[in-house]
Amino acid sequence: MTKAELIERVFKDNKPRRISRVAITEMIDGTFDLLAKGIKRDGKFTYPGFGAFTLRKRKARTGRNPKTGEPIMIEARRAIAFRPAPLLKQSLR
Repeated sequence: MTKAELIERVFKDNKPRRISRVAITEMIDGTFDLLAKGIKRDGKFTYPGFGAFTLRKRKARTGRNPKTGEPIMIEARRAIAFRPAPLLKQSLR
């Protein structure tokens, strides 16, 4: 699902409330901004029944340039991992 599809689905589900697409877009953008800030600040964001986003540190490591095959150094970095809640995992079966 794309951002545009998400906005359209929320818009259709909320027709009786007459919330505009612009307002829905601002709410969704705001939600994801808060989610990103929460992950940066706390190192995790959990939504019960859906899953948890966590910030992980990846160590520096040696990799290979796929074109030339020569070894390259990949720097240490932070990455976001997602772990689905058991309820979500079961619903996908």
